[in-house]
Amino acid sequence: MKLALGIEGSANKVGIGIVREDGEILANPRHTFVAPPGQGFLPKETALHHQDHLVRLVHEALAEAKIGPKDLSCIAFTKGPGMGGPLVSCAVVARMLSQLWAKPLVGVNHCVGHIEMGRIATGAADPVVLYVSGGNTQVIAYAEHRYRIFGETIDIAVGNCLDRFARILHLSNDPSPGYHIEQTAKGGKHLLEMPYVVKGMDVSFSGILSFMESTAKQLLAKGELSPADLCFSLQETVFAMLIEITERAMAHCNKADVLIVGGVGCNLRLQEMMGIMVAERGGRLYAMDDRYCIDNGAMIAWPGLLALQQGQTTPLAESTCVQRFRTDDVYVNWR
Repeated sequence: MKLALGIEGSANKVGIGIVREDGEILANPRHTFVAPPGQGFLPKETALHHQDHLVRLVHEALAEAKIGPKDLSCIAFTKGPGMGGPLVSCAVVARMLSQLWAKPLVGVNHCVGHIEMGRIATGAADPVVLYVSGGNTQVIAYAEHRYRIFGETIDIAVGNCLDRFARILHLSNDPSPGYHIEQTAKGGKHLLEMPYVVKGMDVSFSGILSFMESTAKQLLAKGELSPADLCFSLQETVFAMLIEITERAMAHCNKADVLIVGGVGCNLRLQEMMGIMVAERGGRLYAMDDRYCIDNGAMIAWPGLLALQQGQTTPLAESTCVQRFRTDDVYVNWR
């Protein structure tokens, strides 16, 4: 039975996953680079973090899976999109292992990795996908061997908006800024009206962030609103925007089910709001917890194995990274 080792490190999390061709995840350790409160993670510092932990994580994954290098069928790695330094650090290790162990390389699109991980983890067959993370915000549906993007952010990702607001409040980055916004929002009682920017199937979050950095910050300083009120208001607004464009995509594609993937997809309030809309349309919501929503190696190993089974491999000379690698650039020949 074929096995794939996947290496993910496109942002501040580095992970190694080992997956069997029947979809069984044998190992999936990861480590997160945590910046101080009020700061984001920079490419150079994140890349050095990944370099420090990659080899240890490979050993840990092999030991957990109780296999050796000879048992692997391929080495899958994140080709993009993502941050340049971290991506290259992981690609170098992938190339090294490929040559040391004489295993083929398979470059994987990070976004497609999230989708395929969601499908195998939840059993979703053909849903509309809401992909929400620190670097990406897209509404996606499968058609004719590609994951088609029906709507997306026209500026910053929803996760980036949440993270940058968390810096204003100096919320902890451990385990993530979004998690602390979610927890703080539970104490919110007053909903602040703020920009709601939906343009057809697309959304914009930069105006909301500017509003939160100025007007909302002034209200906070005057004591008119609490941090909990601001977190609550921000979540309710941006999540409502995401649900609107997801519902529009469902109607367009005539699909009843929704799958939420990406780091922001762990948010239980987002899942609750989406679940209400999907239930009203007679469909089912598929969602995951932080084991598979957040970046991990298994989400790279699994689509790498699917591609390998269709004869797709990545020559060493083409094993470069692409920071802007769109979801719909990938030919999905395993569906």
